[in-house]
Amino acid sequence: MFDLGWTELLIIGVVALIVVGPKDLPKMFRTLGQFTAKARNMAREFQRAMDAAADESGVKDIARELRDTASGKDVKDAMGLDDLDRDMRKMGRPDQWGKSPSPKPGKNASTKAKPDPAAAPPVDEDEAAVQADDRSQAARAAHEAAMDEERRKRAERAAEARARAAEIRARREAEKAAASGTPPAAAPDAER
Repeated sequence: MFDLGWTELLIIGVVALIVVGPKDLPKMFRTLGQFTAKARNMAREFQRAMDAAADESGVKDIARELRDTASGKDVKDAMGLDDLDRDMRKMGRPDQWGKSPSPKPGKNASTKAKPDPAAAPPVDEDEAAVQADDRSQAARAAHEAAMDEERRKRAERAAEARARAAEIRARREAEKAAASGTPPAAAPDAER
């Protein structure tokens, strides 16, 4: 507490023994102990009162919200970045869009059914490249549409979150004004 070592305590004890005397020394230590206990109890009581006041005023909620905001968790939740990240992983890399999935390892390529040359007309390589490009563009367009829809949903969730936050702020200000006995601040339009 006061950063006293054994030697300092010994010196204080010897001085107290000389000044107070051996007869009154136990009474003095008992009184000092009682005073210290009362001071600790008062400090503990004060700490409990401060914690209760902080709980009532919502300081813990605000601190938690600040921590979440500082970590970016609120922004990620409001914007749905976790969902977006998961969807992107499901879709694969952009260079693979429009391509068919590769065969699973362990399957023999020779077990695939071979196309019958008489059943299908021969396909020109240029036309195959055009078809592959069309599939790739269609996949990109579908991806962009999904991304636009996700952005719209994120914007709606963010607007809802802002509205909830404004309601909470207004309610807390009204509660604070009611507790202090002053009427809440009037809207600027009401003053005219």
